[in-house]
Amino acid sequence: MKPRAWTTGGAPHVAASVTVSRVMRQVLYALLPGVILHAWFFGPGIWVQICLATLFGLGFEALMLKLRGHDLRLFLGDYSVVVTAVLFALCIPPTAPWWISLVAMLFAVVIAKHLYGGLGQNVFNPAMVGYVVVLISFPQAMTRWLTPEPLSAQGLGLKETLTVIFSGELPIRMDWDSVTQATPLDAIKTGLHSGHLLTDITQGPVFGSWGGLGWEWVAAAFAVGGVYLLARRVISWQVPAAMLGTVILASLVPWMLDPASHAAPSQHLFSGALMLGAFFIATDPVSGCTSNLGRLWFGVGVGLITLVIRRWGGYPDGVAFAVLLMNMAAPLIDRYTRPRVYGT
Repeated sequence: MKPRAWTTGGAPHVAASVTVSRVMRQVLYALLPGVILHAWFFGPGIWVQICLATLFGLGFEALMLKLRGHDLRLFLGDYSVVVTAVLFALCIPPTAPWWISLVAMLFAVVIAKHLYGGLGQNVFNPAMVGYVVVLISFPQAMTRWLTPEPLSAQGLGLKETLTVIFSGELPIRMDWDSVTQATPLDAIKTGLHSGHLLTDITQGPVFGSWGGLGWEWVAAAFAVGGVYLLARRVISWQVPAAMLGTVILASLVPWMLDPASHAAPSQHLFSGALMLGAFFIATDPVSGCTSNLGRLWFGVGVGLITLVIRRWGGYPDGVAFAVLLMNMAAPLIDRYTRPRVYGT
């Protein structure tokens, strides 16, 4: 019997309910609580950095789309560059010079995204590429983190923040030692290398109840935003579950055996970019793995590499480097974790 041919009706067709712009808007909504708390504890600089990164990102995106002959309205309205800009801005100090965002967005949008083919073709997470470039190239500017609001004797208002970002100079009555402080992860790494006990290090004022002062609440807000994305089925559970579970299990045993030399799992979860990375960065569907089993291995790899860098690496936090290294391994992981084809 000859099979019946399928016929397609004429337009209009029902549009897909899931679009790039809709997904990206959901991600921005989920990031908003963390951004608000970030501004609460570390000043209004985060809003300025988001605006700068977004403007530079959209400018480079428009330039590349024009050179490639693509429709500007279609691609500029998908919010993908805005998400990249916000993720990058959350990783840098609130008073970083304006040209930090310019350089980072150049590498994120032009090199990491469009030179690989554009949206959906990039091998590496664009935001992390931009961040790592400026972190390695300009370490001094990238380590001036502001003191959390409860400890700050001289807070920076919006006017002072704009002056620092665009001129690089603090007001006359201030100096960098009075407005900046080591991050909790930096304090742990420096203290351990100096021979101090971790139990003494974590008694410092920069530490809160279960993580870094201020940082713990920002991380908790990102976790809430991640749960929102899971509930909306914007992201899958495998990567964050594997990443956070690996960090907890791999840090729990050393901490139980020697709490004076190893950070507690709560310090790892709530003192750096782990929550942001687990729910918003490592879950990138383009640069990550596609199979369910592959996502689990991807999350395990990011978690382990992050811990290795935090303990023995040259940087206090290792989420960005871990994500980029696992981005390279994602195609190989997918190759060996493809599900069996039905019927074979």
